[in-house]
Amino acid sequence: MSTTDSHLNAEWQRPTPSGPSLRKDLWVTLVLAAATALSVSLTRSAGVFTEAPVWQVALWVALITLPLALRRRWPEIVAVTVSVVFAAGAMLEASDMLFSNICLYLAIYAVGAWSRHRVAAKWVRVTIVAGMFIWLFAQLIVQANQLTMMPDLSREGFFSPYAAFGVLQVLINLVYFGAAWYFGESAWKSARNSTALKDSTAALTVERERTAAQAITLERVRIARELHDVVAHHVSVMGVQAGAARRILSSAPGQAADALTIIEQSARSAVDELHTMLGALRGHDAPGSEPTNQSSSTRGIAQLGELADESRTAGVPVRLSIVGEERSIPATIGLSIYRIAQEALTNTRKHAGPGVSTDLRLRYETDAIELEITDDGVGPRRQFGAAVASGASAETTGLGQRGMRERVAAVGGELHLDSRPRGGYLVRARFPLMKRETV
Repeated sequence: MSTTDSHLNAEWQRPTPSGPSLRKDLWVTLVLAAATALSVSLTRSAGVFTEAPVWQVALWVALITLPLALRRRWPEIVAVTVSVVFAAGAMLEASDMLFSNICLYLAIYAVGAWSRHRVAAKWVRVTIVAGMFIWLFAQLIVQANQLTMMPDLSREGFFSPYAAFGVLQVLINLVYFGAAWYFGESAWKSARNSTALKDSTAALTVERERTAAQAITLERVRIARELHDVVAHHVSVMGVQAGAARRILSSAPGQAADALTIIEQSARSAVDELHTMLGALRGHDAPGSEPTNQSSSTRGIAQLGELADESRTAGVPVRLSIVGEERSIPATIGLSIYRIAQEALTNTRKHAGPGVSTDLRLRYETDAIELEITDDGVGPRRQFGAAVASGASAETTGLGQRGMRERVAAVGGELHLDSRPRGGYLVRARFPLMKRETV
């Protein structure tokens, strides 16, 4: 037996049988008692075990069968009782040739199958089996010296017929007690394994429900992040242009009209992106569709120029530069780069103050791609960035920067947010790529 099995044996206890099971045991016992009484009557009619008075036989039948009704409740006590009655019946010649053995077998089996104290179960069975074999050997030795007992079996020779009879009795008893022990232990282990399987199934069900709930929560967070990136960017552009149009509406109607056109374009772009996102979400429910978080996006590195143009139109000059040899990158990284650049430019418009200019750089390296957005603003965001660098909580640093961190972490990248020593703010995101094979 392994160490794990020993630990389980010590820890697990088989539950006490329920009321319906005990009532079933009672009916089985009553049937067994009637069968035993009939077997004893037939045995006595055949001229075997006729010395005991009827009242002793009746008492013996009751004592060897009725305790079995409680064999699953108190198996050790029942097994000891039935064993003693079994031996007493044989010595008093109040027994039979069949059902007494069945009763003893059930009692020993019940100890192995139902005992809630495994050490006690082991020693009770050892004691009973050892006692029975001692009694058997004593009987064989005594009968060997009594020529009147089984006179047809010769005692002469190294391996006499009587010796063969004795060996056969030993083998029969070995099979009998071995079967009771083995099948009792097997029943107990089967019950233990069944309970462990049910517990594992219940645990897996709980884990599956928890995982499903986490997946729903993560999906909601992802959707919220996408909505934030889309809405915050375009609304910030519309807010800047609306403010400009309001200030110059009377003095420069033409420029005000241009600002309103930009507002209209931003609104249309926001609606288009929202439609694309909602279409992907609805497509996730269609048969054969890919998961939303794996769906392709129309936004990526190719649209960085559009972001720069929108920012310039909103009054924030942006210098876009791409360094290194351009090559294809995973769509998830491309979308993350686009969204991070979008959020960084949105924050610049919100927090960097008037007269700010921005550099947007994309670097292709051997095994990575790096996005860097810097500005020279002096707005209130400088203190905000210092809070991020010092490890402030996500609630303190805002949903936008928390979204940046989540996007970069999702693809195994690194994100750096901090104020620049000479003024301004820095956003740097680095994403690892597979190294290209050289020819």
